[in-house]
Amino acid sequence: MNGTPLVGIAMGSSSDLPTLQPAIDVLTEFGVPHEVRVLSAHRTPDRMSEYARTAHERGLKVIVAGAGGAAHLPGMIAASTPLPVIGVPVDTSSGTIGGIDALLSIAQMPRGVPVATVAIGGGQNAGILAAQICAAGDPQLLEKLINYKESLKEKVLQQDEDVRNS
Repeated sequence: MNGTPLVGIAMGSSSDLPTLQPAIDVLTEFGVPHEVRVLSAHRTPDRMSEYARTAHERGLKVIVAGAGGAAHLPGMIAASTPLPVIGVPVDTSSGTIGGIDALLSIAQMPRGVPVATVAIGGGQNAGILAAQICAAGDPQLLEKLINYKESLKEKVLQQDEDVRNS
């Protein structure tokens, strides 16, 4: 995406990409410059920490971090950056509790280290929330989001009409 990235998208391994792809797609659709990285909290902690510590200096406004299992990536990034972090719990196929472990791990952060959390597999909502955060200082992006919300309303109104007329 052209321009200085405003949103960082981080994952612990490339196997998390299918969960985060909807966030990438949403940001692309809204024209929000972003970057995508693989940064493991457990296997490359120094690299992950450096990324998080310097994110605001590189112009990022928000970081979306996906994580499954122990789900440390969003929290560790949040501990190392002054930027808002959105955690996306990943439903790992090897786990037996369907991503609930990741959801709880991301949501139960200690005081002073918040991580916004979307639903398990909620990459699309993470992308929308990241765009909304960026829109706070961008009237053109805000207008795109207003139009998007209006299109959601129009779809429901059309569905209601279709159901009533069938």
